[in-house]
Amino acid sequence: MNYLDAIIYYSIGLVHWMIILRIFLSWAPVNINLKLQKLLYDLTEPLLSLFRKIIPPTKSGLDFSPVLALLALNILQGILLS
Repeated sequence: MNYLDAIIYYSIGLVHWMIILRIFLSWAPVNINLKLQKLLYDLTEPLLSLFRKIIPPTKSGLDFSPVLALLALNILQGILLS
C-alpha cells in the first residue's frame, strides 16, 4: 500500500467512524462534551445532508442518510483503492 492509498483508506475510515459515533450520540441524549459533539455534527452534516436530499427523514423520525453515506463511502473506497 503506497502513501496515497493509505491516506485515502484512513481518511474514509475516519469519516466512517465519525458517522457511526454520530448515530450513537443521536440515540443517547448524553452531553459528554458539547464542543466535541458540535464538532462531530459540523464535520459530518455536509455529507449527510447530501443524502437527506435523496431520502428525507420519515415522518416517524427515522433518518436513513447515515446508512446511505456509509454505503457510498464503502463503494468510493473500493473504487479508489482497486
